[in-house]
Amino acid sequence: MRAELESLVEEIKQSMELLRRRLDWDAAKRELDELNARSEDPTLWDNPEEAQALMQKRTSLENQMNAVGNFESELEDLTALAEMATEEGDEESLDETQELMTALRDKAQNAEIEALLSGEADGNDCFVEIHPGAGGTESNDWASMLLRMYVRWAGQRGYKVDVIEQQPGDEAGIKSATIQIKGHNAYGWMKTESGVHRLVRISPYDSNARRHTSFASVWVYPVIDDKIDIEINESECRIDTFRASGAGGQHVNTTDSAVRITHIPTNIVVQCQNERSQHKNRATAWNMLRARLYELELQKREEAASAEAASKTDIGWGHQIRSYVLQPYQLVKDTRTQVEHQDPDAVLNGAVDGFMSAALAQRVGGDAA
Repeated sequence: MRAELESLVEEIKQSMELLRRRLDWDAAKRELDELNARSEDPTLWDNPEEAQALMQKRTSLENQMNAVGNFESELEDLTALAEMATEEGDEESLDETQELMTALRDKAQNAEIEALLSGEADGNDCFVEIHPGAGGTESNDWASMLLRMYVRWAGQRGYKVDVIEQQPGDEAGIKSATIQIKGHNAYGWMKTESGVHRLVRISPYDSNARRHTSFASVWVYPVIDDKIDIEINESECRIDTFRASGAGGQHVNTTDSAVRITHIPTNIVVQCQNERSQHKNRATAWNMLRARLYELELQKREEAASAEAASKTDIGWGHQIRSYVLQPYQLVKDTRTQVEHQDPDAVLNGAVDGFMSAALAQRVGGDAA
């Protein structure tokens, strides 16, 4: 068997061993047996919230354990194919097996990262806010490119995206946007994207075709459920209503249906304009505020997250977590992990898993999950 194939086999085995250790295999098996027994209790659904939480936990644990079993089975099959191709001197089959083995290695490493998503809110849906830095049209356009990147990333993962609010720029791009990404571990993955993102390119809005540098900030926080109690003193909040802008029909554009809530003690501002009903927008905005305050509490307990939050106060030089260079050369580089990608177009079309995985592994490795 080729040395490259043997190396891939060892990498896959290491990932599977790490998965087993992180799962605490024997304890996980006992827990799954208990969850399966409880799920068969006919009185379980007397409390729908408790039942739903139990079923989600069971599904998550079952999926993780099944993944390890599937990896072992696939590895066994591919190893047998490689040995057979080696004996027959079939180079074409060896090439194909190596490609399949590489794909399996990537899947196993991705599952290894998924197993790290054990934070208090990692499994939750999340809100993503995007704001351009100074720079007018250039920064507005960059913010819209980031919005498109995350929408595409979510779609590739099978997540659902709802637009909560979006303020179009005067000439192009957006002045701000908030989306909700719905799917298992959405917050766990997306939390690594919070920070300032820097773009270098020849501006399509500059008649002299000069190179411009633009900045935009991304803020990610988890959607929380009713079981997490966040107390908000309404007397400490300012509520404003305003006329929604952009698409939405005559009703949206002629009534004060959009809602903005400012939490005065923390200066947190949230807004929602995606519904025609002011009542619905108000309810969503309150949920967003609760989520932001909850995330603030999480940050207080996570030193690394607090440091990241501090770095997001200035959307400009020296604070970026990632640079996207389109000219004079092509490179996307994460300043935290030093991970690079030489195809910015692919990244801007949603290929950001590599950056997320590296940042997540770094946070976990630094006890800052």
